[in-house]
Amino acid sequence: MKVQLEKWYQVLAPRTTVLVATVNKEGVSNAAPFSFAMPVSAQPQLIAFASAPQRHTLANIRATGDFTVNIPGKELLEKMWACAASFPEGVSEIKETELTELPMEGVKSPGIKECFAIFACTLFKEIPAGDHVVVIGEIVSIDIRKGIIKDGKFDPRTANPLLHVSGEEFTVPGEKIIVK
Repeated sequence: MKVQLEKWYQVLAPRTTVLVATVNKEGVSNAAPFSFAMPVSAQPQLIAFASAPQRHTLANIRATGDFTVNIPGKELLEKMWACAASFPEGVSEIKETELTELPMEGVKSPGIKECFAIFACTLFKEIPAGDHVVVIGEIVSIDIRKGIIKDGKFDPRTANPLLHVSGEEFTVPGEKIIVK
């Protein structure tokens, strides 16, 4: 079966969905969902996401040099999706969707309290990549909800991270499989 070349990335699914939170120069918060996100390096601790160049998120990161990567669980699906709406510059998606800003150590940008994991990052590097810009952040502090780390390992069934399939379709982890 052939697939439209423009839809190639949909086969790399499901993808972890994150909410990237920033502030503008005036200190007004912004949050936007991204599913083009991944860890990049263990030492130093680097995380990356790809943004369209015109996003407020990217402009804010360029202005302040920091951001947070927030990982929402299944219970935040509707609020996460609402953050994807086109809000005017200077309107806080966090406040409009009734999420809670959480001050984070080492950055101006807030974390989102309702998310089960928050990575506070300073801008490490940005790389133009086709119709997107890859933003790489160095993690400077982390906030993880109690109960999602069990026996020293992340428990995806407890956290229920939102995984993006395509368009408006998401899934959550189901079966746990261990290689023997």
